[in-house]
Parts: sequence; C-alpha cells; structure tokens
Amino acid sequence: MVERGPSCSDEATLKGRCSHVKKILSVAVGNLPHPLLSIYLNMLLILLGVLILHLIILVLLFVSTIANAWTVGGTKSSYLWFSCLTTNGGYHCIPASNEDWIQAVQALMVLSVLFCLFSLVFFMCQLFTLVKGGRFFFTAIFQILASLFVMCGAIIYTVMCPDGEVDAAFGFAYVLAWVSFPLCLVSGLIYIVLRKRE
Repeated sequence: MVERGPSCSDEATLKGRCSHVKKILSVAVGNLPHPLLSIYLNMLLILLGVLILHLIILVLLFVSTIANAWTVGGTKSSYLWFSCLTTNGGYHCIPASNEDWIQAVQALMVLSVLFCLFSLVFFMCQLFTLVKGGRFFFTAIFQILASLFVMCGAIIYTVMCPDGEVDAAFGFAYVLAWVSFPLCLVSGLIYIVLRKRE
C-alpha cells in the first residue's frame, strides 16, 4: 500500500508545507494583490463583452445582407438579390433589378459586413500590439464606418423600395439591418473610449 503525504487542503498548506501549490498559484495569478487582480478581471470581462457584441453585430449584418426578407407581401417578395413571386403554388424568382438604388444598397451592405469584419481583425491585432494606455482608434474608425454604411443602405432601401403590394411590409432582414446600425455605432464608440491595460 502506498502512503500518501498530507493533502494540501489541510492545515499544512497554511504553514507552507505545500509550497509547490503556492508556486503554481502565484504563477497563474502573477503574484497580484487582490485589488489589482480585480482590475484585471474587470478588464478581461469588458474585452470579452466587447468581443461578443462585435461578433453579434457581425452575424446580424451578415444575415441581413444574405437573407431573403427585406420586403414581404402576399404574393410578392423583394430582396436585395432577388424578387420572387408566388403564383398557383409555385415560387418564381428573378434577379433583382439593375436599378442604381438597389445596387447601391447591395454595395453598402456588403461594405458594412467587410468593414465590421476588418474591424474585428484590427481589434484582435491591436489587442496584442497596442501599448499600455493606447486606444483602439483604428478599430473604432472601421466599426463606425460599418455603421454608417448599413444606415445609408437601410435609408436608401426605405426611400426607394417599390410599393407594388398593398399588404407589403418590411421583413426581418430589413429590421436586422436597422438593429445592427445602433449596435455597430455604440460598439465603435466603445472602442474609442476603451483603453488597453497591461
């Protein structure tokens, strides 16, 4: 039978007999006093929250750009990329018109997704390269530009949307575009205010 020494949960830990556990914990925590540890944990939670918000915005922009529900009606639906008509149980889709306004909306929505994606990449790069006390200005600029692109695209679609159906209404993709605009703008403003701590 193998004899076991005293466990590190005993009183021995308090008296220093399990120094290897103390060393491991001190390396993991970095010998930080309690208030300093609290600041680092708060900063970590803030960065995690900003990252999650950014990913949510990116998903909203992506879904609103590719989804087939910008304007929906009884038998006709108009999307960014297609116009579809339901007749006698069939569903017939044709590419969206070649009008300048719909192409502008398409371009603005694609730009908003790309700028939001670039902003995420820049945030990750700046997270590791930015000096202590630096702000995430480059990330913020791209995020605010993404919000302006989605706002302009949604406004153009609102103003120029064809009123072919009496019971036509804006669909969920249109609503997602409008929801992502203020979130994207707030995220950009958070990046301006946010400072990197060591």
